[in-house]
This record gives sequence, C-alpha cells and structure tokens, in this order.
Amino acid sequence: MSVVVRPLALSDLTDLLAVQLACYGEGFVESGEVFARRLASPANCSLVLERGGSVCAYLAAYRSVRGKVTPLHGDFEAIAQPDTLYLHDMAVLPAHAGQGLAHALLQPLWAQALAEGLRHSALVSVQGSQAYWQRQGYALHPLQDAAQQARLASYGEGAVYMARAL
Repeated sequence: MSVVVRPLALSDLTDLLAVQLACYGEGFVESGEVFARRLASPANCSLVLERGGSVCAYLAAYRSVRGKVTPLHGDFEAIAQPDTLYLHDMAVLPAHAGQGLAHALLQPLWAQALAEGLRHSALVSVQGSQAYWQRQGYALHPLQDAAQQARLASYGEGAVYMARAL
C-alpha cells in the first residue's frame, strides 16, 4: 500500500481530528480552529501521512527557538530568527502503530529543518512517551524561564521538555 507524506492542509482537519481523538482521548484533543490558525502561521511546517489514500498519521510542527514551549491549545508563534524545529504533536492511528510511520514523518522534517539552517529540534513529551523520544535522540532539557515552565504545566503531570541537535 502506497505511503504519501505531504504538507498538512486545511482539507485534512477532519481526518487529523479523528487521528488525534483515537490516539489521545478527550484530554489532549485540540480543536480544528486551533489547527486552522496553526496552518496559517508562516512558521508552520506540519506534515500528514496517507496510506492507501487515507490519513493515518500527522506531525504538527513549526520553526521556533530552543527553550520556548507552545502551550496546549496554543498557536504557532512566528519567530524572527528560528533555530529549532518544534514538534508540537505527532500521532499515528493505533491500527498502524509499529509500522515505521512516525519515522516516515520525522525523517523528512528533520532533513528539511537542517537544510533551512535550524540547529535543534524540541518537543514536549506527554503520556509516557519519553522513552520513545529518547530513542529518537532527544534528551531532557530543563527550562529555566518561569513563563515557559507555566506553558509546560499546561500539559499536565509527567510532561517534560526535550531537545536534540539536528
């Protein structure tokens, strides 16, 4: 079955929301309105993965700076001189888990970020995903700024900020 990775579009929002709900449940679901605003951001570089013509995974990402956290339900804020690929949210339908689809989204985005001169990638790990992200080269990156710590807290207990070099 063919796999297509392409930029996330407004026309994908219904499918994205279905993937998000299947993966996270009600607690972490972000609205279509939030995603529409993110897609309109000049910093946006989100991707979607289709298998057999159906969306089964996505990676919401944008260009930012290391140490800056996007709060849950927050917008992608454009930065004048980004140095970091921020991975806000990645989800793969449970029926497609373990098939390398997450890597198929990460690899081209890391390569694109490196080609654009970004030096880092960062994310907030939630729902026990820290070990997965460590296997992808991410490590805990403590936040010193109180405002960024408050943004991190919007994800609930156990959420940690992680970063890696590109």
